[in-house]
Amino acid sequence: MPSGSENRGAKSSAKSAKAIKAANKKSGGSARGGLPKQRNIPWLTIGAVVAVVALVALLAVNLVPKYQDKAEADKFAPSESNQDPSDGIDGVVKIEYPAALHVSADQRVAYDQAPPFGGPHDQTWATCTGVVYPNAIRSENAVHSLEHGAVWITYNPDRVSDDQRQQLADRVDGKSYMLMSPYPGLDSPISLQSWGHQLKVDSADDERINQFVAALRLNRFGAYPEVGASCSTIPGAFDPDNPPAFDPSEPGPDAVSMDGAGLTPDASEIGGTGLPMAPEPAPAS
Repeated sequence: MPSGSENRGAKSSAKSAKAIKAANKKSGGSARGGLPKQRNIPWLTIGAVVAVVALVALLAVNLVPKYQDKAEADKFAPSESNQDPSDGIDGVVKIEYPAALHVSADQRVAYDQAPPFGGPHDQTWATCTGVVYPNAIRSENAVHSLEHGAVWITYNPDRVSDDQRQQLADRVDGKSYMLMSPYPGLDSPISLQSWGHQLKVDSADDERINQFVAALRLNRFGAYPEVGASCSTIPGAFDPDNPPAFDPSEPGPDAVSMDGAGLTPDASEIGGTGLPMAPEPAPAS
């Protein structure tokens, strides 16, 4: 039979074991090594959160400036109270030209501006459905596009970098009533044309480019003569993949003058009056 001292020793050992076990549970440790268990860090969750935050930041960097630029350009949208907002754009040149004066495909016009932005033009317009022409196109066809309400963006290929050219192309590609092409010998890096309006700038970053487009592309208040006319391709008459080429030489003595002397206005376009048709709402982009 165990003695009293042995009983007291057994009870003391049992209490010590319980105390150690309780301490291990409380500290998260292990009874084996007495060391605390390591936490499992959710690296996948952390990585996903970081990726989402980075994506949001990237979208903000790229989209916010574009929305800001659009909001700024929208201030130049034509309205009843401000029918030609280009009057408020510094550097815009305005000239009145007679409309509906057509020349044939083998004729040239002695244009008074380079690039031209009004006056006699080819009876076939250049496709202006957001086409970015890689090579210079015949001016007489492009001017007819302006008569339909398009904006023609031109650039000097020797003075515009690839990045700047791409910036311009992004403004044009796929957008209705827009076209773009190089213009060799241009006296500024970039020039924008609408019927009777022109703006020359030094950089594709110039905010006036968006302002010009907002003010004059399909301006329904008579800023171009042939309201409602198409910009689509004319099958068999104009091939946007192989357009009539730009002629850099000086027009000869047989070139048509800017007043269209000897030409009869095309009555099928605007009644032969040379006046704008009644304005109508511009189609959506």
